Amino acid sequence: MVTSAINKIFRGRPIPQLIIFALWVLAVFYVMNPIVSLYKFNTLHKIIKAGQITVITRNSAHCYYTYREEPMGFEYDLAKAFADYLGVELKVQIAEDWEEMIPLLEDGTGAIIAAGMTITPKRQKQVAFSDGYMNIQQHIISRRNRAKIKKLEDLSGKTIHVRTATSYQERLEEIQKKGIDFNIELHHDLPTEELIQHVDSGDIEYTVADSNIALLNRRHYPGAIMAGAISDLQQLGWAVHPAAHRLKAKINSFLTSIKKNGEYDEIYRKYYGDVANFDYVDLSIFHRRIKTRLSRYSPFIKAAAKKHGFDWRLISAQIYQESHLNPWAKSPAGAKGLMQLLSRTARSLGVKDIYNPVENINAGVQYLKKLYDLFDGANETDRLLISLAAYNIGQGHIRDARRLAVKMNLDPDSWESLAKTLPLLSFRKYYKNSKYGYCRGTEPVLYIKQIMIYYDILKRRGIEHGEVQAKLG
Repeated sequence: MVTSAINKIFRGRPIPQLIIFALWVLAVFYVMNPIVSLYKFNTLHKIIKAGQITVITRNSAHCYYTYREEPMGFEYDLAKAFADYLGVELKVQIAEDWEEMIPLLEDGTGAIIAAGMTITPKRQKQVAFSDGYMNIQQHIISRRNRAKIKKLEDLSGKTIHVRTATSYQERLEEIQKKGIDFNIELHHDLPTEELIQHVDSGDIEYTVADSNIALLNRRHYPGAIMAGAISDLQQLGWAVHPAAHRLKAKINSFLTSIKKNGEYDEIYRKYYGDVANFDYVDLSIFHRRIKTRLSRYSPFIKAAAKKHGFDWRLISAQIYQESHLNPWAKSPAGAKGLMQLLSRTARSLGVKDIYNPVENINAGVQYLKKLYDLFDGANETDRLLISLAAYNIGQGHIRDARRLAVKMNLDPDSWESLAKTLPLLSFRKYYKNSKYGYCRGTEPVLYIKQIMIYYDILKRRGIEHGEVQAKLG
């Protein structure tokens, strides 16, 4: 075919051999170029040879974030399990924009998109999906005092806010084609969690969220409720390059394996196991437990608090907030014992038995003192509150909040300032420029508030100078 084309060009005249060779090279390159371009993507062979796999994800509560200096997130834990399954190291590539993820996959920056991506026909034209690993359903999210969406026609006349290029937009446009008249307000790369937050605060009336994301955020934004389903069941899947057949097959065998051996259920429970429990304050339980549990541990709490210069009642309030005075408590994030120490922190403080109340309390108070010493520019009260917040969320996020406070002309050594800037770090506008990324910044604010409530109760109930009174109820 190439020779006949060359002959047509020269119309029977003698063809110089060098020109023939050059044209052959060009023709072969043209034919082979699509094949060459395919090798930009990450094959399973390349991943194993390199000893590492790069996963493309998002900085969010469902996907990937840091908590007490540890990487967390459902997608992160699942990806880490897959890397271990392959025997390679995991690398995380954070996509700045949702629409940036597929290009990052195509140009070989990452091997897998693991970001809670819904499998849709439109996306299947661009990427290859693994088997589905989680069933979800799209729900309208509205304010608590709004009427529920019982049928699709109930959407008529409403304005629904969603991020562009999402399965939510696709579904809403499908509903519009059925003749139901409502408005879709599109936002460029505004995370679903942030839109839920806007519903909770009353800034907007409606958004859409997958059921897993809605449940994950319900305890943090109780004013926003799941008002009604607008889709059938769908599935989340990991995306790979369309030509990455062996990698896709390996992912599917991994998913089958962890669902059989229980590892998937363990990861799922860590993040979604107690999403129905979003009532943090139950003072009747608190009064009951300071009667039945506090006296067991007060001698150890008093000794540790005195050694490091803290009011033992404050430490007691913190322990209650952390574990409800349960020495066997274990959080979904893997924090353990009375003061909810992560294993790595416990080891660094010389703890041999993390569930031993004495060791756990001593290490927890020692760690709080270590954090307290970092913030010596603040006055005593602010310093204490900031160190408690760092204990809860990690000193890295506190540093980000302090830097943000400076930019906003607020005092970085004031807890009042940080109580304003920490929640902002859950907004992409702010966390995209921070060192430690996304932070669920409302948590430490609520954490401090609850500790102060418990602390005040302990003081008012007559628990003075390290002595538990006979009558607490």
